[in-house]
Amino acid sequence: MMVVVKREMSDVVQNRSEIVFLYDIKDANPNGDPLDENKPRIDEETGENIVTDVRLKRTIRDYLMNFRGEEIFVREITDEAGKIQDAKQRARDFLADVGGLSEKGFNEQKEMIKKKIIEQCIDVRLFGATIPLDLSVKDGKTTKSVTGSITLTGPVQFRMGRSMHKVELKHIRGTGAFASKAGATQKTFREEDILPYSLIRFYGIINENAARHTSLTEDDVNLLLDALWNGTKSLISRSKAGQMPRLLLKVNYGVKNYHIGDLDRRIKLQSDKRDEEIRDISDVVLDARELVKTLIENRDKIESIDLKIDDRVNIDLSGLTGITVNTLPV
Repeated sequence: MMVVVKREMSDVVQNRSEIVFLYDIKDANPNGDPLDENKPRIDEETGENIVTDVRLKRTIRDYLMNFRGEEIFVREITDEAGKIQDAKQRARDFLADVGGLSEKGFNEQKEMIKKKIIEQCIDVRLFGATIPLDLSVKDGKTTKSVTGSITLTGPVQFRMGRSMHKVELKHIRGTGAFASKAGATQKTFREEDILPYSLIRFYGIINENAARHTSLTEDDVNLLLDALWNGTKSLISRSKAGQMPRLLLKVNYGVKNYHIGDLDRRIKLQSDKRDEEIRDISDVVLDARELVKTLIENRDKIESIDLKIDDRVNIDLSGLTGITVNTLPV
């Protein structure tokens, strides 16, 4: 049984934050497009690799559930017959231990589900959710089905990730381990599309106003940062193995309803190689002069900065004078 910890309002996130997260991948597929033979997503105009925010949130959810023991609402659950739960069934899970359920009205059941999901599911506190409902309600002597939904806006939102350079798509073909069919003398063929290298940049924001509605706490945010860094390293599927976190920056503001915006675009990539020839983090330098300048100009509005940089990254952030910079313990 999961122990539910009551969350006091004093623990809820009070101020806004911005997040910049960089990671890279080698000889793999960071995010396949199911509408295009699962090839890596590439912007045809810019040649940049695209990774959806859904993919990043899946990384976070899987890490929090599998490595940190957190309850996750958006996950695959199958019954004894192997059928996968839909969202309505998942919502009803949170009424499983409620007695006299048929005597309770729709709104009462809805509020109970909402309260329990917020208390128990860290992904809903982080990212929000739209939860469809199909509940049984007693109407006189009969019981009827009443539908509706719960909408919670997530305080943590990420833009789609993009590579900081043009990428090269490689098509690889190889042989499998088994015969193509019974009695055959030839093995099956395996084909896939990969990127030799991609340095991917994500931008996110934590909104203190939405945090009140999902009861997002500072402890939840610390788990989010842990999941960004270590969840990225912990992906072990064949298409994701080898991903490495390179930089995680969180700017914490001390002024209500304020943030600078677009901090990720203030870091520039420099390399002696053509974009498509880049194969390793050692091939690039990250120019953070514009970022540092912008942060210094806004330091009266910044409470602190949390920072983690991989030791193979060439970036100079030493100019952040007059701002408290904390090393993230991830």
